[in-house]
Amino acid sequence: MMKLYSHTQRAGRWLWIPAVACLVLVGLAAWTRIWWVLGSLGIIAGLAWLFSSLTVEVADGRLCWRFGPGWLRKQVPLGEIAAARTVKTTWTEGWGIHYTRFGWLYNIAGFEAVAVELRSGKRFALGTDEPERLLSALQPQTA
Repeated sequence: MMKLYSHTQRAGRWLWIPAVACLVLVGLAAWTRIWWVLGSLGIIAGLAWLFSSLTVEVADGRLCWRFGPGWLRKQVPLGEIAAARTVKTTWTEGWGIHYTRFGWLYNIAGFEAVAVELRSGKRFALGTDEPERLLSALQPQTA
C-alpha cells in the first residue's frame, strides 16, 4: 500500500463536552434519585470513543476517512474528485457528521477543512488540522 498522505487528528480538548455532559447526568441522577438516567452515561461514553479521532488517508488511488476505531468510514476513488480547496467552517457548522454549506461535513475539532467536489456533483468536507498537506496530496488528482 502506497500512502501519499495519512494523518489522525484527535478530538483532544473537545472531549470536555461529553465529560461535562456525564457530570451533569450524574448530578441529575443524584438530585432526582432517578438512577436510570445513568444509563445515558454509556451512550455518551460510546459516542465520545467513536468520535475521539478522525483519520484521513490518501492511498492506493482512494481518499479514505474514518472516525475513532473505524466503524464509521467512507472512501472515494481519487479519479472521482473534480476539485478540492481549503475552507474554514464556523462554530455553527460544528463537529461530527452533518450537512453544511460544503455538503456533508466530517469533522472532529477545529474550523479548518478541505472541501471536495466529485465529478457526480456531490460535495463534502473533511475537517483537518493539516489542510494544506491534505490538499497537496489531492492536487495531482484534481489538476
